[in-house]
Amino acid sequence: MKKVLFVLFSLASTMAFSQKNDVVDIAISSKDHTTLVAAVKAADLVTTLKGEGPFTVFAPTNAAFDNLPAGTVESLLKPENKAQLSKILTYHVVSGNLDAAAVVAAIKKGKGKVELTTVSGGKLIGSLEGDKVKLTDENGNSAYVIVADLKGSNGVVHVIDAVLLPK
Repeated sequence: MKKVLFVLFSLASTMAFSQKNDVVDIAISSKDHTTLVAAVKAADLVTTLKGEGPFTVFAPTNAAFDNLPAGTVESLLKPENKAQLSKILTYHVVSGNLDAAAVVAAIKKGKGKVELTTVSGGKLIGSLEGDKVKLTDENGNSAYVIVADLKGSNGVVHVIDAVLLPK
């Protein structure tokens, strides 16, 4: 609970000025997304994600990356693994500006779930578990949105508690 509250607190400061900042700037301004920012830089995706968009980014926290098997992040950050890293990161991005209300509405319209096509071409399944939005990857692993609607100039960021992986 403390970790979630810290994420909420550290991201609250970005909300006031995020409309002037893009989705990358939102992540850069968060102490809880240093691993994600390093990965975006290593994959050469900064310019793309600073583009016009709009993008919906499901941004894993540092703690989410820490839950991957030991050595995974370090391996992915190596130059020879750039393509794999890029695929994983773009699996967390959906074209369009899907705020929380739009995601929930799509889930309800889909009778409890919605299929989201990611920029990498993979699929995420969105559903509700209680009042939380749950995302399930192609391997059956799940992440929950813990902070929603960090709105930027070229999209929206939703903070999630796990790294989602394509097949």
